[in-house]
Amino acid sequence: MHADLEQLVSFLVDTNLVSKDDIEKAKVLATDQKKPLAEVLVSEGKISEDDFRRVNAYLMGIPYIDLKTQKISNETLSIIPEPIARKHNIVAFNKKDSDLEVAMLDPQDLEAIDFIRKSSGLRILPRLTDGESIKKALLQYQKSLKAEFGDLIQKEAKNIKDTMADAGQAAKNLADPVVWSGGGEETTEPADEKKLAEDLPIIRIVDTLLSHAIMQKASDIHIETYDQELIVRYRIDGLLHDAMVLPKTVAAGIIARIKVLANLRLDEKRLPQDGRFKTEQAGENVAFRVSILPTYYGEKVVMRLLPETNKGFTLETLGFHGQSLEQVHESMRTAAGMILVTGPTGSGKTTTLYTVLELLNTPDVNISTVEDPIEYQIQRISQTQVKPEIGLTFANGLRSLVRQDPDIIMVGEIRDKETADLAVNAALTGHLVLSTLHTNSAAGTIPRMLDMGAEPFLLVSTIKVIIAQRLVRKLCANKEEYHLTKDELAKLAVHVDLARVLKALQDEKVVAPNTDWPAVPFYRAVASEEAKDGFSGRIGISEVFALTSSIKEMVMKGATSEEIEGQAKKEGMLTMIEDGIFKAVQGITTIEEVLRVVTE
Repeated sequence: MHADLEQLVSFLVDTNLVSKDDIEKAKVLATDQKKPLAEVLVSEGKISEDDFRRVNAYLMGIPYIDLKTQKISNETLSIIPEPIARKHNIVAFNKKDSDLEVAMLDPQDLEAIDFIRKSSGLRILPRLTDGESIKKALLQYQKSLKAEFGDLIQKEAKNIKDTMADAGQAAKNLADPVVWSGGGEETTEPADEKKLAEDLPIIRIVDTLLSHAIMQKASDIHIETYDQELIVRYRIDGLLHDAMVLPKTVAAGIIARIKVLANLRLDEKRLPQDGRFKTEQAGENVAFRVSILPTYYGEKVVMRLLPETNKGFTLETLGFHGQSLEQVHESMRTAAGMILVTGPTGSGKTTTLYTVLELLNTPDVNISTVEDPIEYQIQRISQTQVKPEIGLTFANGLRSLVRQDPDIIMVGEIRDKETADLAVNAALTGHLVLSTLHTNSAAGTIPRMLDMGAEPFLLVSTIKVIIAQRLVRKLCANKEEYHLTKDELAKLAVHVDLARVLKALQDEKVVAPNTDWPAVPFYRAVASEEAKDGFSGRIGISEVFALTSSIKEMVMKGATSEEIEGQAKKEGMLTMIEDGIFKAVQGITTIEEVLRVVTE
């Protein structure tokens, strides 16, 4: 439901929010595209979505509320469950007697209003707000949940500790460190760990740890057993943070519970185990990849979180731009050849490959993969898990894949000569092959492949593009602008070719054509309640290395990686560190963050 169209148009013109010419052009587009006028005005950038909502609500007599700085009581906030609040962009912010004021992006969302009225028994008074206000209000759910989680875990851990103390020495054995004899045998008596894993307080603690990690957008959970305590750490935006310290008495139960979830052996404490499980939290499906490793004081658990919402990226959202983006797209359009992604563990290689696969995944092609492990399941793609213990290696899996009539093949990693040879041969025989390697730079991939025994003439015939990447933390919207002094620019020039970066910034219209470095802005992180370090999320910095005719000639002549990289830079390639400085100027990250992750 919206205000009368003529009344709305008249108001927009009278208030100078949109010019009359823009209105007329938008009307033509709306007719041609068979879209509402308001949608065209917003999509063409003539008016922001929030401004349009505000105007529409004003004309309909609905009050506007700004929640950006408003602290909402937990009691009022919790009237609307968080999943409903997120799904419908609606937040309860003020309760008085039997009236409840709710802030909404769409005050005409009658379904949400009716649900809250029935569930709360209150009279609902809709108020319009903007997207930023809703975002800030939803963060307050997280703060209240954090407090609730912390209290719950400490309370349940204390209960377990007290129970075990009362139970005596038998129960104490469940929490004692694993003791090894000279022959490697465990000397403690086996405990009834299955019963312990089904204990209600243990289940609540583990569920809470998982929920807390999902809410914090952690990529990994580390559960580490020590002499007197159990330490839980979350990796958030690439850095580990202590989440909580629990008494040692809960260690056996928590680890047993995770083993049950991941369908692992409870009685195996001497050998590493790997497994996985899925859970749903607040409507979000998350897969957990579990690794358990015996240590001196017990077992250590590391869980990798793989949210299903992480799928559906584009190359642009991953950080590719300009010439690099065009070269990746061009390589994807080829029917045969190799696309390689390089970088250390945790640099986003798999995410980049999955994004390319999803872009290539159309009904007219057959895509097969061999991976270790399979991190995300993709519809209409045949994915095979490597199992070296039964002889299913990358090489054997790839050998079988080429007999499955594939058009596109992804090999999780090229680790040895056999896999390299098979991948090259697959690319030569009409397949598009995607894979990863562990090298420090894109140009260093060629020498690495040669070290594995690949022939130079085969590499130049098959490799289309090599992507090297790292992940840097992204700045929050609240950040501080500054400019580098001459001394600071001189220090930065030691690491970066500033002239090349400035040209790229000018070519992509990030800065004006005649701008010089002293006038180029950079940004610092500013701490806030939402992000204590001023960062939230990560993005890739990369170098994209295409094998041009001149580079192919250099490879055939046995050029070094430095010589090859020098030629690629002459042909317009931005190195990783240069791409990082490019993104620092855009306000996406900081210079310090780029220098932290890129080692030369």
